[in-house]
Amino acid sequence: MENIKVGFVGCGMMGSALIKGISKSLPGNNIFVCDTDSVKVENLVNELGVVAKKDSVEVATEVDYLFIAVKPNFVGEVLKDITSLVAKEDLPVFVSIAAGLELEKLKKSALTVSRFIRLMPNLPATVGEAMIAMCGDDDISAEEKATVKALLAKAGTVEEVPEKLMDCVTGISGSGPAYGFVFIEALADAAVKLGMPRNQAYIYAAQTLKGAAAMVLETKQHPASLKDGVCSPGGTTIAGVEKLEELGFRNAVIKAAVAATERSMEMGGRK
Repeated sequence: MENIKVGFVGCGMMGSALIKGISKSLPGNNIFVCDTDSVKVENLVNELGVVAKKDSVEVATEVDYLFIAVKPNFVGEVLKDITSLVAKEDLPVFVSIAAGLELEKLKKSALTVSRFIRLMPNLPATVGEAMIAMCGDDDISAEEKATVKALLAKAGTVEEVPEKLMDCVTGISGSGPAYGFVFIEALADAAVKLGMPRNQAYIYAAQTLKGAAAMVLETKQHPASLKDGVCSPGGTTIAGVEKLEELGFRNAVIKAAVAATERSMEMGGRK
């Protein structure tokens, strides 16, 4: 691992989050970055000791794995720039985090034969708690997949999935943190309405959801079973759950995730 060199084209919110995670496994001088926003690059250089480069081609020529962390509509342009100026034998493994763009579309965007891994990370990578889905084309070896998993291990949990599930992953875990933030905000608003100070309300709401998630992951029990364990007969919790059901809470969550998944399909031209 200490000899692996990694590059990033794009240092936005998600790119920076992954860079910070990878920096816990690699020294800064093995991480090369570029972005049109020089301030973002400068901040990462100062914080992590990564190496700034002028553009994507300069980054690509230095690294073994190149993360393309730009908006989906710019991915094709970046790939064409790199593959038109870097010799085929010198190309890195490309790692795309663009929502909706399938491996086949990525390969067609490259001007020479290139190899790709797709990721769908999420924002909790910032605090080492991401859920990251990964798939790769047929030319990617098991060792290369294992290397990418190891690079991302400090950013969160990495699981390999078939590519047909990547749109679903986008709607569930890619967009899911936003649903969680809305729930936390709403729960905190309720606490404030009932008299709790705002700062304390956010702590109570966030820790409550964090604890619930940890119980699901650590106990392996069905969420319904855990919910039943909290709902005493005639108690406060079942009264709250009843109101959630009355107002369509489950249906709203399902429809939100389906809408995000369908948007991912639209962005990839599949719907």
